[in-house]
Amino acid sequence: MIIEKDRVVSIEYSLTDDEGTLVDSSDGSEPLVYLHGNGNIIEGLETQLAGKKAGDHLTCVVEPAQGYGERDDALVFTVERSQFASGEKVEEGMQFEAHDENGARIVTVVGVEGDKVTIDANHPLAGAKLHFDVKVVEVREASPEELEHGHVHGGHEHGCGDDCDCEGGCDEGGCGCGH
Repeated sequence: MIIEKDRVVSIEYSLTDDEGTLVDSSDGSEPLVYLHGNGNIIEGLETQLAGKKAGDHLTCVVEPAQGYGERDDALVFTVERSQFASGEKVEEGMQFEAHDENGARIVTVVGVEGDKVTIDANHPLAGAKLHFDVKVVEVREASPEELEHGHVHGGHEHGCGDDCDCEGGCDEGGCGCGH
């Protein structure tokens, strides 16, 4: 069975940057499982996987536009420390979830000077070429519930563990288990 829209795909992968530094990997954990064609993984990798089948291996480079986007300097800005919970220690490198008109996003503290905190709302991999080494482990038909909800159920999919209870329906953050 080949990878095409609305099929459930399991992959083992490693992701490195331009310097060859390992950024992420499924090594030592369950394969990544996703519903193809539903925006569950970055567009560039999804495009490269289309038409592949279980047992296939590929290496590819995904450009920023098809990955996490280009860096946007407008997404680096300074806020008052008072915008953080009182008494909360704020240090460079910390990450927080922030909400805006586009939904939730992770922001990284890139500087702290007195009462001013500089944050970067770019994805940490924005502007980076992504080097993937991928093995397709399995391809299967999606269940009606997976198709209705737009993501894989009952397994190791982007943090949904065995305790996932998607029967209660999906919310904006994913399934009923909170992912």
